[in-house]
Amino acid sequence: MKKALAALLFCLVPSSAGFPQGDVRVMATPIPIDPADPAHRQFGRLRYLAGWQLDSRQRDFGGYSALWVQGDQFLALADNGHYLRFRMASPGVIDQARFAELPAFPAYDNRKGDRDSESMTVGPNGDIWVGFEFRNTILRYAPGFAMLHSIGWPPAMRKWSQNSGPEAMVRLEGGRFVVLSEGNAVAPHVHDALMFPGDPTSARNPPFHFGYRPPRGYAPTDAAQLPDGRLIVLHRRFGVWDGFSAALSIVEPADMKPGATVTGEQIAELKPPLNIDNMEGISVTREGEKTILWLISDDNQVPIERTLLLKFELQQ
Repeated sequence: MKKALAALLFCLVPSSAGFPQGDVRVMATPIPIDPADPAHRQFGRLRYLAGWQLDSRQRDFGGYSALWVQGDQFLALADNGHYLRFRMASPGVIDQARFAELPAFPAYDNRKGDRDSESMTVGPNGDIWVGFEFRNTILRYAPGFAMLHSIGWPPAMRKWSQNSGPEAMVRLEGGRFVVLSEGNAVAPHVHDALMFPGDPTSARNPPFHFGYRPPRGYAPTDAAQLPDGRLIVLHRRFGVWDGFSAALSIVEPADMKPGATVTGEQIAELKPPLNIDNMEGISVTREGEKTILWLISDDNQVPIERTLLLKFELQQ
């Protein structure tokens, strides 16, 4: 009853987005992936096509943990409940940039944990699901984040640690949902993962558990479905001496069965001295017959990190 009442109250709370939502300039500075050799573009099965460092004077810019791209439209969700929309009709030319805040959150205690939005996936009708760490909840919003539709506290996520919850989430074609925890181990180097048969905000769709084994030393940060139905999973690693690295693996959804441990096929690793930062968001698009991967980094809104938007072609 308390959860039902809370969900109703969230629906009635208006958006607190008090900052300007009109066009705000976002600059995109081209960068090579390999500063020492700009001609170096092949990394495993990825071919680097283009990349930019994004900057803006808007005070809520940065911290992007999830990404969705469709055509020339981009949606980047930050880990503080804010999001950025923009258009990039030509490479590196950004316009129609708009900043806003989610219309509802899992709680309103004025703590960062109330709005730690880490994962996002979009349905065919435009509905948007967002996974929140700390509260270990999933919220479903109307297209364009117009309003909150529903909220779920999946019992299967209840014991996930506060800062290692639903870091990656993807809606599969057909309506199932995969959610990967960032740091909840069910065995050495194996992360707890869930498969929901439908909308994870509905109690009628309890998930089953399986294990996900990322590349050694890495943790999953985002996932997306490829045109052939497989998943592409983005991973992050941080070392005190060498900084951030990223790895990408392809995973077969058919291997995700109750109690199974799934290991993907690592297809690329990106590490210093390459132009890599805290890569946390991935989206998949098509350009003709080419499968395109877009990656975005979370700069944690600190000066020593950057917001990078990188574009790769996935090669077979």
